[in-house]
Amino acid sequence: MSSPVPDQTIINNVLNGDTSQYNELILRHKDYAYSLALKILRNPQDAEEVAHDAFIKAFNALKGFNHQAKFSTWLYRIVFNTAVSHQRKHKIVTEDIAELKAEPISNKTSNEPLLKQDQQRFVQEAMAKLVPLDTSLITLFYMKQLNLDEIGEIVGLKPNLVKVKLFRARKRLARELEKILHTEVVEII
Repeated sequence: MSSPVPDQTIINNVLNGDTSQYNELILRHKDYAYSLALKILRNPQDAEEVAHDAFIKAFNALKGFNHQAKFSTWLYRIVFNTAVSHQRKHKIVTEDIAELKAEPISNKTSNEPLLKQDQQRFVQEAMAKLVPLDTSLITLFYMKQLNLDEIGEIVGLKPNLVKVKLFRARKRLARELEKILHTEVVEII
C-alpha cells in the first residue's frame, strides 16, 4: 500500500489548476473541522455549516497559504475563527430541553472508580459548561494532541499565553467535574 500524498503536494496541484484534488484535503480534515466547530457552537447543524464555510474560505485563500506551515493548523485556525464569528452573529442562547432534564448523578466517592464511559460522559457534560475558548484549547491539546505553538496559531495567541489559558481551562474543567461528581476530582484529569 502506498503512503498518502502529503497535503503540501495536493495544495501545489490545486494551485496549479487541478482543483478537483481539493476534495482530498476536505476528506482528510472534515471530521476534525466539524468536531472543532461543534465544540465551539454546540449545535450540529451550525457546526456543519461552519465547517463547510471554513473549507470554502480556505480554498479561496489557498494562494496566501504559507507553505512552511502545516495545512491542518492553518485550516483549523480558519474553522476556529469562522465558528467564533458565527457564534457572535447568532448570540441568542437557547438550551435544549433534553439537556435541562439531565439524569441525576449519583454521589461518587473517591474510592469508587469511574467506568470509562462514565468518565467520558462526565467530561463532556463539564466541557459543555466551559466557554468556547476553554473547550477548544482542551480539545486541541488533549484530543488532537497539538503542541502549544500549533494551538497558538489556531486560536491567535502566543504559546506562553496558550499554556496559561490551558492551565486555567483545566482548572475550570476540574471545578465543573467536582460540581457534577460532588467530590474532589483526581482521576479524570
